[in-house]
Amino acid sequence: MSESSGHVLTASGVKFAYRPGHNVLDGVDLAAAAGRVVCVLGANGSGKTTLLGCLLGQFRPNSGRIELDGRAIGSYSPRERARLMAYVPQQPAVAFAFTAAEIVLTGRLSHTGILGLTSRQDRQIGRAAMEMTGTLDFADRMLDELSGGEAQCVMIARALAQQPSVLLLDEPTSHLDIANQLKIYRMMRRLADDWEMAVVCVSHDINLASRFADELVLMRRGRVVASGAVEQIIDREILAETYGVQIDLIESPGRDGPIVQAR
Repeated sequence: MSESSGHVLTASGVKFAYRPGHNVLDGVDLAAAAGRVVCVLGANGSGKTTLLGCLLGQFRPNSGRIELDGRAIGSYSPRERARLMAYVPQQPAVAFAFTAAEIVLTGRLSHTGILGLTSRQDRQIGRAAMEMTGTLDFADRMLDELSGGEAQCVMIARALAQQPSVLLLDEPTSHLDIANQLKIYRMMRRLADDWEMAVVCVSHDINLASRFADELVLMRRGRVVASGAVEQIIDREILAETYGVQIDLIESPGRDGPIVQAR
């Protein structure tokens, strides 16, 4: 469904403060390439969601640079950004009473004309996004009639209808049961593998992230403690430094890597 592949999103030395002298981000580096899942992890207040806002162009860094394909993210118009990048918030919500299908079609607004009228192609793309996310069965139901997992899948379908090359998600499984958590992470993995998207996900679940991601970025107090391949980052000392607690790594049959548990 993605219109193009090979896109790379990078952050280099990004600093950001909501008020002078109080950096929320303090020299953050990150790279997300097509076909890769990058999970950003860290304790509450470490700057993860603020980093997403900077990557999306919602916040302008005080210093450093964010680029998509070598071009500063701030140089893209909102319409151009929406054609290349899509965002899934932590809490599914819309301002008006829409059906699931109508919500998904709002993802086509950056592709439609000035009146926002959808074409047959737009509707086909929306349907394909709903098929991929398993949301077609409740296309005619209102968002507030859906379970948390169903509503989150609708929001992902809306993001996919934008046909982005980069997908950013903010704790997409924080209020979901185990089955829906697995469903969302498997979906992210498929988007990277089959659709060649660059996927960046902020998460609190280090065990799910380490199972499905290619790379992890660990943050603490606005700085990157460590980043790299999963097998390099799942380390007792690195995790203890990130979270400020002692860590046990427990081997589990049938799992490639250990389970992370706070002591």
